[in-house]
Amino acid sequence: MITDRIEEIKAAVNEQLKKSSALQDVQDIRVKYLGKKGELTSLMKSLKDLSAEDRPKVGQAVNSAREVIEGYLNTKTEELKAAVLAAKIESERIDITLPGRQPITGHEHPLHKIRREMEQAFLHMGFSIVEGPEIEDDYYNFQCLNFPDDHPARDMQDSMYITDKILLRTHTSPMQARTLQAHEPNEPVKVIVPGKVYRWDYDATHSPVFHQMEGLIVDEHIRFSDLKGMLEDFLREIFGPQTKVRFRASFFPFTEPSAEMDVSCFKCGGKGCNVCKGSGWIEILGCGMTHPHVHEAGGIDSEKYTGFAVGMGVERIAMLKYGIDDIRLLYENDMRFIDQFK
Repeated sequence: MITDRIEEIKAAVNEQLKKSSALQDVQDIRVKYLGKKGELTSLMKSLKDLSAEDRPKVGQAVNSAREVIEGYLNTKTEELKAAVLAAKIESERIDITLPGRQPITGHEHPLHKIRREMEQAFLHMGFSIVEGPEIEDDYYNFQCLNFPDDHPARDMQDSMYITDKILLRTHTSPMQARTLQAHEPNEPVKVIVPGKVYRWDYDATHSPVFHQMEGLIVDEHIRFSDLKGMLEDFLREIFGPQTKVRFRASFFPFTEPSAEMDVSCFKCGGKGCNVCKGSGWIEILGCGMTHPHVHEAGGIDSEKYTGFAVGMGVERIAMLKYGIDDIRLLYENDMRFIDQFK
């Protein structure tokens, strides 16, 4: 009989729902029994074959069964949704007792770090910091510094010219004349000039753009011994108290006398190795007593006032201090290299 079949369908639905573990299973059961071609729907369609007397009773039984099955399906759907939500919450749960993740923090680039240390060393000795233009006039870059017209540095192969008389500065020394001219005549001067300079060089130890730091003192009674003592103090503050230094006679157009300064090799301590080429010494900077022509170009009485100038490469000092053998590493932004200087 139809009523028996209705009870069988209700029981079958209930049994299948107990075994269901996914929302799709519930949907499949809904389609199987309540869909357009579902079993309960087929029973409803067969009512037309019943007698007028039985039709209302059976129809009521079918509708009642539909409501019961819908209840089963809705209850199971809510259970499975709750289970899915609970599983999602569990998977996304944050254990507040776990230690927090360490944020990635920035740090100084080795060039910035060594430049800051160099500036601080000079500031401790009473120097002031001044800066100047990177696009320079030939007058300040060469003429004021006693460079002759035929000096190799003026050649296009060495310097980056913009016009015949304008170029990217090849050193920070032009600020010697600019600083002297900016001060009152014969006023004492004690400054350093850090900044970028530009030359036609590019290999493991040279870059077309690099950093220099110029030092300049002009006053009465300034002697070479003052230069020597100041540089010894500076280099020992940068490289450590064990650092030994020596001076070698040299030549620069804007200083007289001129010297180059060496420091004891950091790798072998002066015994001789591949870094210092067996000499035990490494060239570090150039210096000398400022030339009278430079004083006169800056409005300084060269008969009464003396001074000294020193110039050094920031990259070179960084390479020596940190044991870097290729200057290009400082500019490639390779974090494997840069992170070593935290």
